[in-house]
Amino acid sequence: MTADVSVEIRPVDDLSALAAVWRDLESRSDGSFFQSWAWTGCLAEERFDEPWLMTAHRGDRPIALALLNRGPRRRLRRPRSLLLGESGDSRRDSIFIEHNGLLIDRSEAAGLARRCWEALADAAESGLRRATWVLSGVPHLMLPELPLARRQRIIARRPAPYLTFAKLTSGASALDAMSPNTRQQLRRSLRSWEAIGAPRLEVARNGDEADIFLSELKSLHQRYWIGRGKPGAFAEPFFERFHRALIRRPGPGQRLDLIRFSAGGRIMGYLYNLVHRGWIAAYQSGFDFSADSDRLRPGLVCHLLAIEHYRTAGARLYDFLGGEARYKRSLANDEIELVWLEARPRLLPRLATGRG
Repeated sequence: MTADVSVEIRPVDDLSALAAVWRDLESRSDGSFFQSWAWTGCLAEERFDEPWLMTAHRGDRPIALALLNRGPRRRLRRPRSLLLGESGDSRRDSIFIEHNGLLIDRSEAAGLARRCWEALADAAESGLRRATWVLSGVPHLMLPELPLARRQRIIARRPAPYLTFAKLTSGASALDAMSPNTRQQLRRSLRSWEAIGAPRLEVARNGDEADIFLSELKSLHQRYWIGRGKPGAFAEPFFERFHRALIRRPGPGQRLDLIRFSAGGRIMGYLYNLVHRGWIAAYQSGFDFSADSDRLRPGLVCHLLAIEHYRTAGARLYDFLGGEARYKRSLANDEIELVWLEARPRLLPRLATGRG
């Protein structure tokens, strides 16, 4: 029941003071890494120019939170945007949020999210009620909760394939569960790597080593994408600065895994994974796409080795995040859809009577 729930929306004066409240609710929720304080609070004072906090309370207990930012005005008479977990500045938003949404106490009823969104649509604070909502990387299952008008623009829909370890046959490897074609390709590539040397996986042991691995990942990543005429993820300096800070911010049940893969002294590649309560998000990568990469398939092999590493460690999910890349579906056994949208919330019936 949500009748005894109160929702408030107010500007945030001290982002650092929000950390304890956020982490407490985080421990009672089933959110993603992107909804954790490690991510949300990283360089928060710099990322959010005009932050607003939506809080749902049951009594004195916070049961839902959302950090929103009021974006800059683009045109004189156009309403300003209100962004969930983003700044509205393309440079600072280059970190690219996914699995976005409200942080909600797992014990609460399903109707709480809609109650929160309706309160935001009814916000009497100057300018908020007329704002255009920008919701990036939200699960498509969240859309029915939103009181949105017909004037909404879907900017992008992206599948987010993932591998659920519980779906694997007991005692079987991840490779055994893949299609015959994928198994054949990977076994052939593994034999090619083994001819070079025994494949090796190394997880950075501390922040300093993680920094080194991230620099080497960046070099391989940028070489590949610039070679294809694209800027690469590290083209925007804020992207790298954010992740250098994030590496040292994991909270309880979290890790930032920088992983190096090699064989016989030759580097296969690097993965940068966000680890959150057994949910592995394969966030960024850099691989050695040399002339023989069609035979060696370093990307597929690195992901396979990582999947086996996390399977034996007891992980729940290996999430490839949003994107149409073929390798993701080749290695996954399930997927959801993530949506990027802009919309104006409809006026609620009580507003049509003149209230507010």
